[in-house]
Amino acid sequence: MSLISSEYDVVVIGGGPAGSTTSTLLAQGGLNVGLFEREKFPRFHIGESLIPETYWVLKRLNMLEKMQRSHFVKKYSVQFINANGKLSAPFYFWDNKPHECSQTWQVVRSEFDQMMLDNAREHGVDAHDGVHVIEVLFDRAERGQGSSDGDGEADRAGRGQGIRATGVAIKQDGVRKEIRAKVVVDASGQAALLMNRMKLRLWDPVLNKGAIWTYWEGAYRDTGKNGGATMVIQTPGKDGWFWNIPLHDNIVSLGVVAPFDYLFKGRQGNHEQTYQEEVENTPAVKERVKNAKRVTGYFATRDYSYRSTQVAGNGWVLVGDAFGFLDPLYSSGVLLALKSGELAADAIIDGLARGDTGAAQLGAWGETFNHGVDRMRRLVCEYYDGFSFGNFVRNYPELRNTVTDLLIGDLFTDKVDKVWGPMESLYPDDKQRLPTWREGMVPEAAQHKANELTLPEGRTP
Repeated sequence: MSLISSEYDVVVIGGGPAGSTTSTLLAQGGLNVGLFEREKFPRFHIGESLIPETYWVLKRLNMLEKMQRSHFVKKYSVQFINANGKLSAPFYFWDNKPHECSQTWQVVRSEFDQMMLDNAREHGVDAHDGVHVIEVLFDRAERGQGSSDGDGEADRAGRGQGIRATGVAIKQDGVRKEIRAKVVVDASGQAALLMNRMKLRLWDPVLNKGAIWTYWEGAYRDTGKNGGATMVIQTPGKDGWFWNIPLHDNIVSLGVVAPFDYLFKGRQGNHEQTYQEEVENTPAVKERVKNAKRVTGYFATRDYSYRSTQVAGNGWVLVGDAFGFLDPLYSSGVLLALKSGELAADAIIDGLARGDTGAAQLGAWGETFNHGVDRMRRLVCEYYDGFSFGNFVRNYPELRNTVTDLLIGDLFTDKVDKVWGPMESLYPDDKQRLPTWREGMVPEAAQHKANELTLPEGRTP
């Protein structure tokens, strides 16, 4: 077993973008940080398209120069193809915000995540991959009777009443070790270690999607500035949509997203057959891959959206997918990972400086963050409900830039909320109220739901 300290100021569980962001910023703040990632890097992950507002967190992380030197495809815009095959004009981010942040990247996550984790190490984070955190430890004195792997009081720690996280237990090479920390950050992704233990999950009442995707070599891509654009291609029956993300080495990530029941229930055959049926039925996609070679098998996931009812408790914080997952339509996943990591790190640094690691201090950013996620969620739901953004811009041209602000990830300010009233003015009379995420179901009421990833054998990006 490599040398691992028995005590840190902060322990971070997970080495993806949320964990590496949190740990890097904590280390920049002078804290002693230990990070433990279960898998050995590099490892496959979906979520390849970055949106412009990631720029500001990447800048704080000292990642910008590394990204600028990388071979990742530069992304300047997004385009939409509707169910009739009509291609929109490119939405160039620069037109909305003439700043270098308006050029972003299409990344291979195995490479990007490795860069982020290496960057954390360069900033002084004691980061270990291939080390499994098997549980979070809680203060025995505060919770009274019971052991640190308890079923009762510790599981109710999510309610923030008197129980304090004091560290983690890890397992490496079959050996268990307990590590103490003043704060534990759960960035364990959709494994959601603390959310599951404390029963904090709410499944979104609306967003119940699935996806099947693969990777193509030599698929059609535009030239010049449009060569790195993300394409969102609606299927002719409006049952779902395809993403088309151009990556380096002449590879394109191409996946179909649709309601889970439509994509996976009542189908004859396997993921390959379902995918090929959707490609065959979508001329704009079929045309793009007609001269391409598929270079991987078929990936599939149930992407049920969810959030935790809390972002923090006494001595612990949730970031990234360990806090929540939102539909991939507008490529907001990495932004939400980076932003939650940034906000959590600032709260932790401030709290430790003042000797306060209580739930209120560590979770002070939660309301602002949730409001931002709510804004993106609403745009996603509007798209799925058939709302025409083109029609909206024609009726309210003065709000085009504000809608674009939302789409590029400028979510955490109320200045963008001026779009909602005009948007509602165009609703049909029978438009149903959008349920909030807090009206969702707890896992016990929806035992069929789970976020599951199916990986094919052979090559992965």
